[in-house]
Amino acid sequence: MESKYFTYIVRCRNGVLYTGYTNDVDRRVKKHNQSKGAKFTRGRGPIEVVYTEEFCTKGEAMVREAEIKRLTRPEKLKLIAVMENDGGH
Repeated sequence: MESKYFTYIVRCRNGVLYTGYTNDVDRRVKKHNQSKGAKFTRGRGPIEVVYTEEFCTKGEAMVREAEIKRLTRPEKLKLIAVMENDGGH
């Protein structure tokens, strides 16, 4: 069975964007929404996934996460808009 990894951006209830990586986006979002995910997202839910990218390795997903975290908010919003215009996550 081939593993897949994802880099994702979620929008918190207050509009703040959070970027992370996981091998199961649905499970990770559920944890965030139960306040069991990243400390940053606790108390900021509910959150919604607004962007995902799929990778073959954990390392690739982690590198992309770091790249996205270095983007400015306007750059992240542009990335999200491009995905939304391409038909979804």
